[in-house]
Amino acid sequence: FIGLNGGFAPWVGALITNIQQPILLVVPEGASEEAITRLARVGYDNTLGYLEGGINAWMASGKETDQITSISAEEFSVKIKEFKHQVLDVRKDGEYTSMHLKGDLVQHFALDYINQQMDQIDVNKTYHIHCAGGYRSVIAASILKARGYHKIIDISGGFAALKKTDVPMSEFVCPTTL
Repeated sequence: FIGLNGGFAPWVGALITNIQQPILLVVPEGASEEAITRLARVGYDNTLGYLEGGINAWMASGKETDQITSISAEEFSVKIKEFKHQVLDVRKDGEYTSMHLKGDLVQHFALDYINQQMDQIDVNKTYHIHCAGGYRSVIAASILKARGYHKIIDISGGFAALKKTDVPMSEFVCPTTL
């Protein structure tokens, strides 16, 4: 899943390394032309088409689906006090370095390099995943799910929401000083 409302084209380019990859779109009604145009602008011309009726048509046909579990930052802040949880921070290097959650179970797992670092996580462990606001963590969670990692829980609102809780964090370091 790479949403049209975020950095769609750059993330397609970063994550789908084979420019000839056949692509079948699942988009909201009326958004297929925009998606095809935006893909073509960055060289992805092998769009096979789109799923008419979107995900609802897929589900109505009885096809298999999966979903990403999501919890609020507040729920996470309560859970982390009760039990230690693995956390994947999928923000860019500079974002992580400037401020991040504290703990030995927090792992920087930048979305930019997800294809190169799949061997750094355990398919049998449960991971809570976040980015800055929620867009990239959903992309990362969908990639992980597609590759057999089913114990993924998205933290809704990402780091912005986590900063409003009492979850332990590193001190802020201005990115311009790094």
